[in-house]
Amino acid sequence: MENKKSNFLLADMSFPILVGMACAAIFAGTHMYVVHKVGAFNEIFVVKMLDQGLNGGDYAAAAGFAAGFLIARVLEGPLVGLLDIGGSLMTGVGVGIPALFLASGIESPVKSFPLALIVGGAIGITIGFIIIAIRKAMPDGMSAGGTGIMMGAGNATGRFLGPLIILSAIQYNIPAGVGSFLGAALFYKFDRHIAGGAIIGAMLIGGLALLF
Repeated sequence: MENKKSNFLLADMSFPILVGMACAAIFAGTHMYVVHKVGAFNEIFVVKMLDQGLNGGDYAAAAGFAAGFLIARVLEGPLVGLLDIGGSLMTGVGVGIPALFLASGIESPVKSFPLALIVGGAIGITIGFIIIAIRKAMPDGMSAGGTGIMMGAGNATGRFLGPLIILSAIQYNIPAGVGSFLGAALFYKFDRHIAGGAIIGAMLIGGLALLF
């Protein structure tokens, strides 16, 4: 059973399915942000580009930056053996493509949750097939051969977001700010990234404060 599972996950034809599932969730997260202002799977500065379009109607920054990221990462995937989930999917699919839709006046895929899941999944499957096709079209010895396993390349700047998260929590309300500070301090003590502790602390204590 374990071998069958591994063989499925490592198969070329499974890759578009996995990418489609990830993109469906990411696109739906952008829908949540556009409609409810929570849920975007992205870094703060990228979401601010989308905010600029939502507030002022100019999606040029979000569409240009994020869609360019998507194209670069999709072409990079077969060459280096990595599909950078942050740059290609979270930024490109999560912000770039929705920005292109909104700039073109096509709002339904972004503002409808079921459509967001469907459109996001279709985009992800398409990206997966493009990457597999590029891999197969490359001459022998030119591919890293590891793109069959989707990996996140990560972003080292994430470790420096802790203070910004604490400041944002303080601006939201005092209990969330206190919780964010305590969570960050606790994670720092145990040698973990303080951004995670700041978010968890703000959610826990800020949520309790709203209840009581």
